[in-house]
Amino acid sequence: MLDERAKSLLKTLVERYIADGQPVGSRTLSKASGLELSPATIRNVMADLEELGLIASPHTSAGRVPTARGYRLFVDTMLTAAPGLVADTRPLEQQLQPDQPQRVIASAAQLLSNLSSFVGVVTAPRKPSVFHHIEFLRLGERRVLVIMVAPDGDVQNRVIFTAQDLSQAELAEASNRLNAHYAGLSLESVREKLKSEVDALRGEIAQLMSAAVQVGTEAMQHEEDRVVVSGERNLLTVQDFSHDMGSLRRLFDLFEQKTQLMRLLDVSSRAEGVRIYIGGESQVVPFEELSIVSAPYEVDGQVVGTLGVIGPTRMAYDRMIQIVDITSRMVSQALSQK
Repeated sequence: MLDERAKSLLKTLVERYIADGQPVGSRTLSKASGLELSPATIRNVMADLEELGLIASPHTSAGRVPTARGYRLFVDTMLTAAPGLVADTRPLEQQLQPDQPQRVIASAAQLLSNLSSFVGVVTAPRKPSVFHHIEFLRLGERRVLVIMVAPDGDVQNRVIFTAQDLSQAELAEASNRLNAHYAGLSLESVREKLKSEVDALRGEIAQLMSAAVQVGTEAMQHEEDRVVVSGERNLLTVQDFSHDMGSLRRLFDLFEQKTQLMRLLDVSSRAEGVRIYIGGESQVVPFEELSIVSAPYEVDGQVVGTLGVIGPTRMAYDRMIQIVDITSRMVSQALSQK
């Protein structure tokens, strides 16, 4: 537990470091804190804060910088978000017109990036694993093209190989049966029904229908396609990264692969409201230099995805919270409009 004096000095140190990007010395703290303390007293308090792992002393400076633990304490207990840090949102709302959900998602990622000057990231809603229509087309001996149409018009194509050669008439019989009895059901429901009905179906028909379900399931598993990232190049101008090409390379690998990014955002989708994840404090954010400010968004009251800002740990958290919160509410409103 920190006393009020130590809290005040830590809060001042974090705010000064976020604003200036320079290690904060005792003289700067004495002026900025407004506390009538001697330089010796301030040095003693800073030594206590350092011993607690809340601040650290870079090798090249006599000043101190916040650690991940220091940022966490600041964010959890000292941060006050003043209203008005983000300008009038009406022009922003015009960028999120609900004509096409995918366009809303892309615009939201760009909006987050533009407002924060860091990286904006949005996970698109999971597509329901339901098919609207299916067709099988014979390509050659034992080669069949499966065409699966989702309710939203999305089309998935896969080539499958069958155990025996099938005529186009047999393929049409299989597609007609699937469309007549299973269209509109989830793929999991179709899978369960096929298990109970497989004895009543001819072997080749059952095989085709099972293959179609597998095609649809694989299509839904391409989670990386759900992550929309905007503004990665903004990190090139961030002072905290610009001197370390190794860190930049790892960050760009993160955005390129997207799988790990997906896991990070999935964690925050299970929480309510704006969440802050600070690098180095847990396995949630594996990069010590990064922080994520994120929030879930909804469609008709149901959480369907997550959006957020990714930037250096030295970011203006109060402003990022407002940017993410406002964008989350605007995206929810745009996607919930019929």
